[in-house]
Amino acid sequence: MANPSQFPPPLHSRCLMRRTFANRAFAIFYSFAILALLYRHVIHLLQSPNIMLSLFILLADLLLSFLWVASQAFRMYPTYRRHFVEHLEHYVKESDYPGLDVFICTADPYKEPPMGVVNTALSVMAYDYPTEKLSVYVSDDGGSKLTLFAFMEAARFAAHWLPFCRKNKVVERSPEAYFRSNPSSWFPEIDQIKLMYESMKIKVESVVEKGTIPLDHITNGQEKQAFRRWTDHEFTQENHPAVVEVVLESGKDMDITGHTMPNFVYVSRGKSPASPHHFKAGALNVLLRVSGTMTNAAVVLTLDCDMYSNDPQTPLRALCYLMDPEMDPNLGFVQFPQSFHGINKNDIYTGESRHVFHIHPIGLDGLAGPTHVGTGCFFRRQVFSGAPSGTCPPISDHLPTKPIRDKEILASAHHVAAWDYENQTNWGTKVRLIIRKEINGWSKALRFNPMVIGSSSLKMGYRYGSLVEDFYTSYLLHCQGWKSIFCNPKRPAFLGKAPINLNDYLNQSKRWGVGLLEVGFCKHSPIFWGLKKMGPLMAICYANYAFRPLWSIPITVYAFLPQLALLKGVSIFPKVSEAWFILYIFLFVGAYTQDCLEFILCGGRIQRWWSSQRVWMMRGVSCFLFSSAEYLLKSFGISQFGFNVTNKVVEEEQSERYKKGIFEFGVSSPLFLPLTTAAIINLVSFLWGIVLIFKQKSLGGGLVLQILLSGFVMVNCWPIYEAMILRTDRGRMPTTTTITSIFLSLAIYIIVSVTPKI
Repeated sequence: MANPSQFPPPLHSRCLMRRTFANRAFAIFYSFAILALLYRHVIHLLQSPNIMLSLFILLADLLLSFLWVASQAFRMYPTYRRHFVEHLEHYVKESDYPGLDVFICTADPYKEPPMGVVNTALSVMAYDYPTEKLSVYVSDDGGSKLTLFAFMEAARFAAHWLPFCRKNKVVERSPEAYFRSNPSSWFPEIDQIKLMYESMKIKVESVVEKGTIPLDHITNGQEKQAFRRWTDHEFTQENHPAVVEVVLESGKDMDITGHTMPNFVYVSRGKSPASPHHFKAGALNVLLRVSGTMTNAAVVLTLDCDMYSNDPQTPLRALCYLMDPEMDPNLGFVQFPQSFHGINKNDIYTGESRHVFHIHPIGLDGLAGPTHVGTGCFFRRQVFSGAPSGTCPPISDHLPTKPIRDKEILASAHHVAAWDYENQTNWGTKVRLIIRKEINGWSKALRFNPMVIGSSSLKMGYRYGSLVEDFYTSYLLHCQGWKSIFCNPKRPAFLGKAPINLNDYLNQSKRWGVGLLEVGFCKHSPIFWGLKKMGPLMAICYANYAFRPLWSIPITVYAFLPQLALLKGVSIFPKVSEAWFILYIFLFVGAYTQDCLEFILCGGRIQRWWSSQRVWMMRGVSCFLFSSAEYLLKSFGISQFGFNVTNKVVEEEQSERYKKGIFEFGVSSPLFLPLTTAAIINLVSFLWGIVLIFKQKSLGGGLVLQILLSGFVMVNCWPIYEAMILRTDRGRMPTTTTITSIFLSLAIYIIVSVTPKI
């Protein structure tokens, strides 16, 4: 440790980015332009013969203005941070590192292949972190014995993989990623390790394909006893008792060099049709309780099943903030960005989501901190049991004294993972007091029943009430007063898989859209409750996220109404000769230029920015439109939206098309119908606009902006035209969707033609 009389070197630094002043100046100037636009709308509305058309355009521009203004909050304090792992030794010895519990969630062995989860688990088990302080918990919400079998095989392989990584200082500690990278350095054991991994992979994938575990694959009585749970009970995915299986126990299970292994625990929470299970939030709360009875580490890392560790020093980077005595005492979590491998050159589905995972967190980091994005987040366990105290107690573990395979410990773990455990409790909402009982010298959390003690109030665990449990939880944590930090090292801390199928991507976005609206219109809405709790800028940032699906209204309006008006020869925008024409051009070019520059300054490329803005428009008329309708139906009790696991299994043909940058349609999805309909209407209106120009021998008078808008949408729709007409592969647009869109476009045009006020 450093001499107390000396000033130790800093663990991290921060500064505002140089573009801060430019952001603020542009926001002011652009805001005046928006006010001018709204003034023009009011004047035009009073004089317009087409009142309904003018009202729709006004509504679209009001929403566009609100969402643009909300996005400026991200740009007021963009912050750059650096951290210095090499200085950590001046603050804490390795033996004094806090315990780390890692949570990995999976739900379906066929949509989320177990080998992907195995690689994620192995990558974090091999962290440059004291193994006796490291525990990995895997939640299997599918309750599959196939997944448990895969982890048992992974544990055997880990006894060889972990010492191999330590000895050779391997950086890529996911075996699949390491062998896929064709490592340039050759080690004597590499061929043997690779053979062992391939053998394990073949065995696990064979078992998953057959759906059963051959008896000769079960090597001992402990494994046989574990798998009996699936035969001794009526075990189904939605109705089964809790399963907590200790696969590895630190201090007892050793690797081939005699070094202790980390704890490795399989958890499948109990489920019953009689009780709601709250999707991923419920699974994470079970892991919080199970880990609390077994290891109770002070720091918790949450990971998606396909988000493997790409940097073995990631926990140390998080400790540079969590262990800093000068840090804000209200620091609750450190969020790393989501990054992805296998993204094609132009990122045609904007899978990297650069705005959400890289650009916006930089702006939030200058306020109260970034949102939790569901994975790659290091939490103080304390944040899940109440508001910050205002002081900064040292991070320390309250470890049980009994081994995790002890019968009493396992009984407690099964108890808190039972399907009816949360009944009559307030897990996920509010609780007054945690009842604790001393058992053999360690503090064990019991039922967490509410008990009124004065006016004290605590909130427990991940919050229920939204399909985007990560966003909702971090929102409420920030409202409680917790802060967060964005840690973005040069080498991505985690790498995952992005959807390479358009239908999967849009369905995933639709689910997120419903969840965001649940937050936006709940009693704790950022517009009202958040404004009081967090202040204006942070509340506006959350509002920008929560109401993001409302982009569907202005995007849908501008995708159809100006084009249909053009087909009738009705002008809704200023003429080229009018001064207002320049205002419209400035608003369009200014917003797009700002977004493009920001994208490039944050490490993006112009081709990927183009893909990003195209997918933004595609989502506006498809998944965001559907999620808004779905939320509305759910609010009236007409429909209930479920949680669908995103398919992470990739067909070879799809993969090849994706690598070439070819869009994948292939299925008759209702999400494609508004896309193809908009593409057809914009194509026809643009061609008709060109005809009008030649007829009038001028630039179309007051129709120029409508023609330009149709042309812009048409250029963005090129992949759709290609899929409808030019392609013959299996990923082309289904013929039924194309024909339906043609008839729908014709029906819309006929309705508009006979409507006198348009």
